[in-house]
Amino acid sequence: MIADMRAARLRKPGEPLAVDRVAVPELGPRDVLVAVKACGVIPNMNAIFSGVLWNRLPPLPAIVGLDAAGVVTKIGRAVTGVAVGGRVYVNPWLNCGTCVYCRAGTPLQCSAAAFQGYFGFTDQSAPQLRAYPYGGFAEYMPAAAERLVTLPDTVSFDQAARFGYLGTSFAALRRGGVGAGTWIAINGVTGTLGVGATLHALTMGATKILGIGRNREVLAAIKALAPRRIDTLTLGDTPVADWLLSRTDGIGVDVLIDCSGRGASASVTAAALRALKRGGIAVEGQLMADLAGVGALDLSVLQTHAYPLDGVNDALAEVKTRPGGLVNIVVNPDR
Repeated sequence: MIADMRAARLRKPGEPLAVDRVAVPELGPRDVLVAVKACGVIPNMNAIFSGVLWNRLPPLPAIVGLDAAGVVTKIGRAVTGVAVGGRVYVNPWLNCGTCVYCRAGTPLQCSAAAFQGYFGFTDQSAPQLRAYPYGGFAEYMPAAAERLVTLPDTVSFDQAARFGYLGTSFAALRRGGVGAGTWIAINGVTGTLGVGATLHALTMGATKILGIGRNREVLAAIKALAPRRIDTLTLGDTPVADWLLSRTDGIGVDVLIDCSGRGASASVTAAALRALKRGGIAVEGQLMADLAGVGALDLSVLQTHAYPLDGVNDALAEVKTRPGGLVNIVVNPDR
């Protein structure tokens, strides 16, 4: 096994990442070592790395990178059910395992939660970030075995690097009870979350998907995915509530999913809420991988823009341009 590797590190908030040589991580007894093949680049990453938001950054210099996929190359002595050579996605969610929420089986509410290679939510997140200081912009990263998602051969590493955002959309749709007969509105449909919500809604059998966004070109591409089931509105063309009601015979939609960005105006969401039918719902792993594996979830529509590790700052520059959710920007550390 090699002793060192290349990794992209955040040395100072707001500055470009530096590709350095660092030691290959040691494993805990319940950890595995993953040779990273692809790691996602998401729209909010530049803002997080700027250090000006409320998020708690890992101790600097920090090996960063969220939503990695790759091949298991080594397993800890207490790991079972995972084999060397396995193709996996690494769920970056870190939780303490001991707070009242973790003990109650709701780790997403953990008081000390963090994202590996990204940020923590409170000062209590520091122990988790110190325990797993390796993100996905590296040739290798460690991960707890229970956080792995097994990838079917039909899902590429580049596609799997989108699983974090896809999973967020999937969870929202499941909470909304989306299924056959459901009419759903998606605000921010052209973004990374919105495209994920659209793909999942098609898979889950939604009858009609009404997408709202700003980018006409991306809206046209989204509608082309399923012209009989998807309709789209460019913001500013027609009042949102009027348009939604006109498409639902005045009844309104069953589910409203808000996938708009952090800086988006709340007025669009407020308008869309007026077109939510009485009794409707507004909502902000492995099952998802299985759906993609059998072709129910079609990830082939994602257009991958891949960069080598040395081009990580170029990838971060491209995502600033907000190319739309159909573009999947990734870093391939093995290139």
